[in-house]
Amino acid sequence: MHPLSAANPLLTAPILPALLRLSLPNLGAMLAFAAVAIVETVYVGALGIEALAGIALVLPMIMLQQMMSAGAMGGGVSSAVSRALGAGDGQRAQALVMHAVIIGTVAGLAFLVTFQALGPWIYRVLGGREEALAQALAYSNVFFLAAPAIWLLNTFSSIIRGAGNMRVPSATLFIAAGAQLVIGGCLGLGLGPFPRLGMAGVALGPVIALTASALFLLWYVLARSRVRLVLRGVVLRWEMFHDILKVGALACLSSLQTVLTVLILTGLVARFGTEVLAGYGIGARLEFLLVPACFAIGVTCVPLVGMAIGAGDVARARRIAWTAGGVAAVVIGSVGLVVAGMPDLWSTLFTNDPEALDAARTYLRWAGPGYGFFALGLALYFAAQGAGKVLGPVLAGTVRLALVAGGGWLLLAQQAPVWMMFALVSVSMVAYGLASALAIRWTRWGRN
Repeated sequence: MHPLSAANPLLTAPILPALLRLSLPNLGAMLAFAAVAIVETVYVGALGIEALAGIALVLPMIMLQQMMSAGAMGGGVSSAVSRALGAGDGQRAQALVMHAVIIGTVAGLAFLVTFQALGPWIYRVLGGREEALAQALAYSNVFFLAAPAIWLLNTFSSIIRGAGNMRVPSATLFIAAGAQLVIGGCLGLGLGPFPRLGMAGVALGPVIALTASALFLLWYVLARSRVRLVLRGVVLRWEMFHDILKVGALACLSSLQTVLTVLILTGLVARFGTEVLAGYGIGARLEFLLVPACFAIGVTCVPLVGMAIGAGDVARARRIAWTAGGVAAVVIGSVGLVVAGMPDLWSTLFTNDPEALDAARTYLRWAGPGYGFFALGLALYFAAQGAGKVLGPVLAGTVRLALVAGGGWLLLAQQAPVWMMFALVSVSMVAYGLASALAIRWTRWGRN
């Protein structure tokens, strides 16, 4: 018997305690990176308004890479490894590691080449002009040099999580977040003895910290991980690439839809003026902090569901999915209801401008009640990755995108008030959550 084929305690552990215990390390790492994004915005703001405009152009592309490498393709990797372990096929789990590393390397190189070659065109399409475009390129040209390292960092993390180990990747990412803050601040703003490199210096923070983290996890999967990267004797097989890509590649469409939804919604709200856009941005910033909590639950759900599917225990896999969805909906939904009832608890942290505050209040009162449904859909999306059946939740994301794009265009054509645009956001979240739940309910995961 292969040493990895031994029985896994995650196949029999009580579901809710296991889910919460394994989610906590992920939550710490995800919240750390959310905090980094906020503090990094402060660094960039110290460089001037043009720098802030420039980072706003690059941020959707950074989000896209992160969602694809960690949430989409990472989910495909974690799903394939955990299903193999759940089936007691340790040899297959070991072989999948090399296939995952090849996919991560190719994807990282593709991002590197794309943004080095097409960066100016991409940011012009997004509205970048003159100094704002120059600042965007100063950040992007440095940041995406680390694209292969970032893809491999998230690939290694997904391999380790697929074997049920959440602590090592989470601790690594938590330390990387702190290092990124220190390095980016020192090199960007010229603190202490360091030169002031501006946007390029801020970008060097994640480049150095995440590359070092990738090298550490490379050592870990070579020497210490339960499933290890074996450099010799692995025969590459299309069937194993397909096992990862059938989940990861399809899930990448969900990442594209998410970014496109954000871009379209931002463009629609911008038509109502700067103050309204600022108020919307304040509300959306809260979502930026809440999504990592969903992500922490979701990436824990992938190996738990995957192992149960691999072991043929479909009933347990479905119980895990609904438990994760329920936990995410209750936690995030509670926050949404609080800010819907008392929006100034959040809004006044960022501005005293009366028009921006009024817009933020309106947005949170409408969007807040939808947060629980969005969290439900996101958690179920990760559960579907674990089962290797992700099409339904991806189509649920298509429903949300269609509602925002089509409904937003109709509202603009009818010159509807801004509150109706914000109500549409809430409706799209509710539709996403319900469509995801129906997809999980109707999709066969195998025989019980």
